Amino acid sequence: RAQEPPSADSILAEARAQAQASHRAIFVIFHASWCGWCKKLDSFIESAEIEPIFDEYFVTVHITVEERSDKKALNTPGGDELCKRLGGPSGLPFHAFLDSQGSLLVNSLAPDGNIGHPDAPEEVDWFMAMLAKAAPDMTHEETTILENWLRHQKH
Repeated sequence: RAQEPPSADSILAEARAQAQASHRAIFVIFHASWCGWCKKLDSFIESAEIEPIFDEYFVTVHITVEERSDKKALNTPGGDELCKRLGGPSGLPFHAFLDSQGSLLVNSLAPDGNIGHPDAPEEVDWFMAMLAKAAPDMTHEETTILENWLRHQKH
């Protein structure tokens, strides 16, 4: 039998410790293996241009939820409950920025619904507003790099 993945609470506790030690916020991504938009969000934050900026301001953690049939064992224990506590679920990916203590700063639920991976102009607008709340010290140059990447991504 495969080993059970770490719990959402233990993942968040470790993220809080890292965030407090490094004076960063926490970026929590709720995702699933079948979710194409989740993969797009990951490729954004892991791209060579974006990753150093995210690493500067955020401790990024992934919580697996909504896996189906033979992949149910991949679900993070307690992930669904954590997602609900942070305002989800409303489709995947759902994400939230937390302060270093683990308190919600802002989530991906815009007035029109979950932005998931920001793709449409209004979704990018919401994501940029999220970043302004989560990383107020981010420079104009850094936010411009992030925004340009999102606005000019291949569709």
